[in-house]
Amino acid sequence: MMFPITQRSIVQKMPFKPFALAMLVFTFSGCAMKPEQQANQVSIAPDTLVTLPTAAQLGHSLTASQLITAQWAEQTHQLPVQLQVDSQKLALAGFSSWGSRILSLTYENQTIEASVLPGLGDTLPKPEQVLFNLMLTLWPLDAWHKPLEDVGWQLIETAQHRQLIDDNGIVVADISYQSPQHLDGDITFINHQFGYTITIKTLDYNQ
Repeated sequence: MMFPITQRSIVQKMPFKPFALAMLVFTFSGCAMKPEQQANQVSIAPDTLVTLPTAAQLGHSLTASQLITAQWAEQTHQLPVQLQVDSQKLALAGFSSWGSRILSLTYENQTIEASVLPGLGDTLPKPEQVLFNLMLTLWPLDAWHKPLEDVGWQLIETAQHRQLIDDNGIVVADISYQSPQHLDGDITFINHQFGYTITIKTLDYNQ
């Protein structure tokens, strides 16, 4: 059973600038014609779709309250999120500075269902891309092996570090973990393609 998503006090304190939240995701989309997208796939590059691992492949239940911070040029912007996972379902929610839920997503039965607060659809990152980023950082390496191998990409891991590599052998992103227990410290993305950094701070969690 999924427990209800509740708002945390941190939500009331965070500055929120919708136009900048696009920097929270790996912006891999393009104008090229894309293959038909399945209900459990996300775009990671023009003409390239990857199938997401299942919620169960995390290997345990998880409830986490997190703060995503994006840094680009001289700008810094933040988005509080809550993530809940069990063996059947994943739920993700993002909140505004005034405490309202502005994006929601559920992933269950190999289907992603997402919604964004009306009027913000063109200014917020796609919930599916936020989901991809979080799963890329938290799901075990073996859960990602086949989905990425199917499109010629790979995710490699050394101590407290992961690299996402595309089908041309180019490092698209570096992911660094402050702690061997990934949720106990900050998680930092460096997106080499677009020149921005994303930090995920886990405020509290249960698993």
